[in-house]
Amino acid sequence: MLTKFLNKGIRRKAKGALLYVACLIMAMMGLASLMTLLSDLLVDAIPWLNIRFLTSLPSHSPKEAGIWVALWGSVWVVGLMILFALPIGVGAAIYLEEYTRKGKLASFIEFIIANLAGVPSIVYGILGLGLFVELMRLGRSIIAGALTLALLVLPLIIISSREAIRAVPRIYREGAYALGATKWQVVRGIVLPTAMPGILTGAILATSRAIGEAAPMIAIAALVFTWSVPLSPFDRFTVMPIQIYNWITMPRPEFHGLAAAGIIVLLAILLSMNSIALIARAKYQKRIREA
Repeated sequence: MLTKFLNKGIRRKAKGALLYVACLIMAMMGLASLMTLLSDLLVDAIPWLNIRFLTSLPSHSPKEAGIWVALWGSVWVVGLMILFALPIGVGAAIYLEEYTRKGKLASFIEFIIANLAGVPSIVYGILGLGLFVELMRLGRSIIAGALTLALLVLPLIIISSREAIRAVPRIYREGAYALGATKWQVVRGIVLPTAMPGILTGAILATSRAIGEAAPMIAIAALVFTWSVPLSPFDRFTVMPIQIYNWITMPRPEFHGLAAAGIIVLLAILLSMNSIALIARAKYQKRIREA
């Protein structure tokens, strides 16, 4: 009997070791593929990565072309998108978690939000084209693009914010109620500060996804080649993914190097935003522990 038990234990450990090795090999293969792609991009991008590339306007000459206009277009679109999507998303998450009663209506809303999070981005682009560009007559402007991206990331912000609010221990709320706090005082003073690390992380990760989306922006802005830096929300615009796509479609190999440099800049921005999310999360968690 003891021998049989020992044999089962040995087999279980062997299976666990094999699974660990298999997962490690898969992870290393994925990392190796990513590093190969990045190294290939860097080889093409390094000759073009300089201050002139970041500060120059688009041009038909590769030596004079830069990403300044597309960079500012992305900043405009993403900045306005955050202003539209973050308050609505966090407010909806607070309402669904703190104020609604569990029932058929709440379950239906949750079902809709979960399904909207999985809708392809091009569908949001077509919706934005019909709703904001045509129906609301905003034209192919920055504000139309920002509203379209806000619709895209709104389900993600709601879901991540709900998870963060749900993770706040129930005892925090009960303690505040015991001291005589109202519902809104509990939400504002206890729930939101405690859930803020998760809310910020979800919002920044959703923004990271939006800044790299090309399909909705192609539907809204079309393949715009513009030389003017946008100065207002109602100006025509282009964004970094569209500019990179334009360079890739050009036949001259120099433009492919510019596209590689644009991809590296876009990746750097995405990594910076993710780093900001991690730093903000650590900062708020430290503040909560000290409190």
